[in-house]
Amino acid sequence: MFWFLQHSEAAAEHAEKVAEHGAQAAEHGAEAAHHTPIIVEFVNHLIGQPIHNLQMKTSHPAWTWFFAKFGTTPESVFGGPYTAENAIPWYTVMFFIACILSIIIIWILKGKLSEDDPGHGQQTLEVSVLAVRNMLADIIGPHGLQYFPVVMTFAVLILVCNLMGLFPLFMTPTAATSVTFALGISSFIYYNYIGIKENGILGHLAHMAGPIWWIAPLIFLIELISNFVRPFSLGIRLFGNMFADEKVFETVANLAPPYTYLAFPVLLALMGLSVFVALIQTFVFILLSQLYISEVSHPPHEEHGDHGHDELAHGAAEAVAA
Repeated sequence: MFWFLQHSEAAAEHAEKVAEHGAQAAEHGAEAAHHTPIIVEFVNHLIGQPIHNLQMKTSHPAWTWFFAKFGTTPESVFGGPYTAENAIPWYTVMFFIACILSIIIIWILKGKLSEDDPGHGQQTLEVSVLAVRNMLADIIGPHGLQYFPVVMTFAVLILVCNLMGLFPLFMTPTAATSVTFALGISSFIYYNYIGIKENGILGHLAHMAGPIWWIAPLIFLIELISNFVRPFSLGIRLFGNMFADEKVFETVANLAPPYTYLAFPVLLALMGLSVFVALIQTFVFILLSQLYISEVSHPPHEEHGDHGHDELAHGAAEAVAA
């Protein structure tokens, strides 16, 4: 009888803990739902259940096995239970929308192309295209224009992602590490692909060792670590700035509600700051990506002399200007 009572008390305590955990999960889910854009809720309402079933059969067991080695669970690491309502994260939906918006924006700006009477959208698009093309020519060389489609795609997509949070019903995808790390890894894969394609796998690895044989192992190790850190530095830099920008906007807007909601000069200044940060972070990302490409891509042999002469002339011009 004593054994029965003891186990009954233990079962009651366990049930109480389970109920408390369920209440916390429900509270977390309600809070997350409150902050989830209606577009994300609609997408999860449509296809969340089959995606959730697939996750429970594939990714959830794998994550459970992996995190069990560290004494935790996927729910604790990812910040909530697996449900059909959050099967597709908000940043995945927003990034997919950003891809569609990028195509639409370019199509609208392109309009009806005309050499004699270009419209305002065409002129804006031409200025952007020429700016990126000039950057490629200056950093990589004339042969770097072949990489323009990928670099320009990065520029347009990241800029659209950075600016989405300024509009109702949207959130900034680049305020999530999953998106920024994916972009950083994409840049990493692309410039290493270029290096292997132009120099071969052995030539690409030998390039990391440098020309001095007796310190080549040390240089190779340093360069290898540096290369593997690059996608994370790209991702963390982009995420940190965009996340901080959103937090600053949110904090200032909630200083003295509802008065701060009506302080249009302050809100306009913050929006201007957000646009500036979005442009700068887009510029930094594609600038670093071009620098990484310039390290592994070299002009054809017949262009080496001309490119070197252009670099000397460019350096002399900068010296005279200084």
